[in-house]
Amino acid sequence: MIKLQSQINFDKKCGKFTALFYREQTMAEETIFSKIIRKEIPANIVYQDELVTAFRDISPQAKTHILIIPNKVIPTVNDVTEQDEVALGRLFSVAAKLAKEEGIAEDGYRLIVNCNKHGGQEVFHLHMHLVGGEPLGRMLVK
Repeated sequence: MIKLQSQINFDKKCGKFTALFYREQTMAEETIFSKIIRKEIPANIVYQDELVTAFRDISPQAKTHILIIPNKVIPTVNDVTEQDEVALGRLFSVAAKLAKEEGIAEDGYRLIVNCNKHGGQEVFHLHMHLVGGEPLGRMLVK
């Protein structure tokens, strides 16, 4: 099921109403990541086991940009339960393994997990970005 949300605002400066429409995935909705896990669509998978899958981002933001995801659909960090602890621990151990294989472990890398709209999450299947291979600059927070 998909929920459509709307927000209507009144701009006092120009005297007009503006509307913002967006869609929200529900927990039961399948994502593109589910199809990648099952190999129903092409992806450059660099690691896969019974708990997690890792693949190269199709729009890399650094020389190395790999997404690491649990095979179980967990929409956001807010949906994590105690039963997910082993899989989430595996995300970190796989990140360290891949960083070594990519040759970025010694110089450093960044692990990023976004949560919900304001956190920048676009696909509602929890995922970790492994980015590195070049200086990344300061953190994104203000």
